[in-house]
Amino acid sequence: MSLRINTNIAALNAHRMLTKTDDAMSKSIERLSSGYRINKAKDDVAGLAIANKLRLEVRGLRMSQQNVAQGNAVLQMAEGGANQIESIIERLKELATSAASDNTDADGRAGLNSEATKLLEEIDRIANDTKYGTTNLLAGTFSLTFQIGSANTDTEDRISISTSTGLLSTNLGLNSINLGSLASAQAALVSVNSSLSSVNIILGEIGAAQSRFDYASANLAVSIENISASESVIRDADMAYEMVAFTRNQILLQAGTAMLAQANQMPQNVLSLIGGR
Repeated sequence: MSLRINTNIAALNAHRMLTKTDDAMSKSIERLSSGYRINKAKDDVAGLAIANKLRLEVRGLRMSQQNVAQGNAVLQMAEGGANQIESIIERLKELATSAASDNTDADGRAGLNSEATKLLEEIDRIANDTKYGTTNLLAGTFSLTFQIGSANTDTEDRISISTSTGLLSTNLGLNSINLGSLASAQAALVSVNSSLSSVNIILGEIGAAQSRFDYASANLAVSIENISASESVIRDADMAYEMVAFTRNQILLQAGTAMLAQANQMPQNVLSLIGGR
């Protein structure tokens, strides 16, 4: 056995291993405290690049969920106005039916016609007042496009909603009805029946768009869940494994510190040789 005092190889070796263990210990603490396996680019360069792309896509899809919710809100506004107009048409049907019967006299028809005129004004008011921002939803046709994906492909990432006609009294063919006479009241019955078909068409278009939005929202939720899970596999730390590594490194750090202390004591054996002389 050789004894040296200028270069303590055992101490250098113990110090090198202790430094390595300390670095591993710091990494374990970092992962356990952050919950992430990748905290720095050097931890996993390729994995970080993939995880960042997945995170970016999730952020886009979450905003798409909000767009879908707003699209549904637009349709609910349009549906609410259309339902009120449909209720008015039902009342107009009652008025026209009453006026088209000989048991109603001229004064009665005049009163019925006055109410019908006011109801037509209310139809126009509702149609003109039902808006989403500056877009009128019932006074004419409208078309709105909502981004429901994270990319830029029209057929995959966007939904357009539109209506084929408006619900003003002129659109419904009700603006010229008159309940002041028996013949005109009877003719009004045909117009009222026809107007209901127009409202039903709009309600059908709104309902179809709502159904599509519901499926789009459900698909977005599934996509966000799956993509988030993929990112988690790459970025998140396995806490059980990291705890095992932490415990191992903790023991190695304690043992390394003790061995370094022992190695630093070894050169003192030379003193026994000097004293023995």
